[in-house]
Amino acid sequence: MDHYTALGLDRRCSGAQIRAAYRSLAKRLHPDVNPNAAEAVRQVQQLNAAHEILSDPQKRRAYDRERAETDRAARSTSRIARHISQDVRIRIEDLFRGANLDVRVSDPANRNIEERYELHIPAETAPGTRFRLSRDAPFEGGFVQLRLRVLPDFRFKMRGSDLHCEMRIDARRATAGGVETIALPGGRRVTVNLPPGVGRGERIRISGAGLPRPRGGRGDLVVRIAYRLAATVSRRPATDH
Repeated sequence: MDHYTALGLDRRCSGAQIRAAYRSLAKRLHPDVNPNAAEAVRQVQQLNAAHEILSDPQKRRAYDRERAETDRAARSTSRIARHISQDVRIRIEDLFRGANLDVRVSDPANRNIEERYELHIPAETAPGTRFRLSRDAPFEGGFVQLRLRVLPDFRFKMRGSDLHCEMRIDARRATAGGVETIALPGGRRVTVNLPPGVGRGERIRISGAGLPRPRGGRGDLVVRIAYRLAATVSRRPATDH
């Protein structure tokens, strides 16, 4: 126990206050007048140790220095600069449109504590972008690094900064060629120019219609052509009843 606490005093107390507190507590805690003799003996031992140190100016100064160093070390320990890295799963459209996410982070060193952060993703953000957020107390100086990971999409596939998708057309459109449009995940529509006689499995590359790149600009949209099966209708012959 802290010697000042044992006497019921703070560190700014005078020598006279130390002597007065010691005399008062020594009378009250004396084993002869205390029903709990074992506890009284323990408290009197603490009281005597506190009085011995604090009543001597030289010992008191040494004790105060030691306590100050201990307090500084405790404060330094409580300000842990610990860093955490975690992936954040987002949709493809979040890269184009931007998003505000409520992210929950668990510290590997203490799974019982969950931290929450507001993550703002600007529009036109590249996949794999990392965001660094400062941590709150008691981790001042530490940070959380959040890396964007894109969830699989049923229509669009990512290959670097390029987007790949499939377009189904009928045989007549393939023969004649023409113009089709595709809606990107962010909602923007792009034009696909089909050359006459475009073949099944052929790929058409549209420059600058893909994903945002880390250093600016966009990748490409790669459209794979597939043929739509034509429905056939046959008339069943009438049957006599």
